Amino acid sequence: MIKSKIMEREGLFMSSMLPGDKNNHKPQLPEPFRELVKSMNDFFTDKPMRGFLQSIDDFFKTPFPLGSSFHVETVETGQEYIISAELPGVKKEQIQLNITGNYLTITVENKEIETEENDLTHVYRRKFVQQQSSRTIALPHTINEKSVKASYRDGLLQIRIPQEKGKVIDIDE
Repeated sequence: MIKSKIMEREGLFMSSMLPGDKNNHKPQLPEPFRELVKSMNDFFTDKPMRGFLQSIDDFFKTPFPLGSSFHVETVETGQEYIISAELPGVKKEQIQLNITGNYLTITVENKEIETEENDLTHVYRRKFVQQQSSRTIALPHTINEKSVKASYRDGLLQIRIPQEKGKVIDIDE
């Protein structure tokens, strides 16, 4: 019984093989599926779709897409503020720190020139890409920029700002 079912199934597949190819044991897809697979292949190999898929790849290659932000954490220890920013894939030269009053601004800027040359079609394309992302942190007192220390290692920026004690004023009676 089991053997007859297997033979039946093999007979179905044998009838759908290409005529004249007796050594081909690979069954072809039934007609509706063949059209579906052809449609899917056409969809992913058309130029507009390839361009779309390329733009998705480009999006995930850049560490900071335009308009995005990055994670910043501020910890107060009693003696200093420790500000940590996670910047994976960013080079030290791309980071800029700016202090104005009691505000610290961390800016990450990426500038690249992409060049694409195709000698067969004589198409040359050059694209200048500039991306910038920044975060501003407000502290309760004015920051003395001479006492700030910053370090950057393995994608983690750490900024240490000492807490300054204000002058105590006695009140007369």
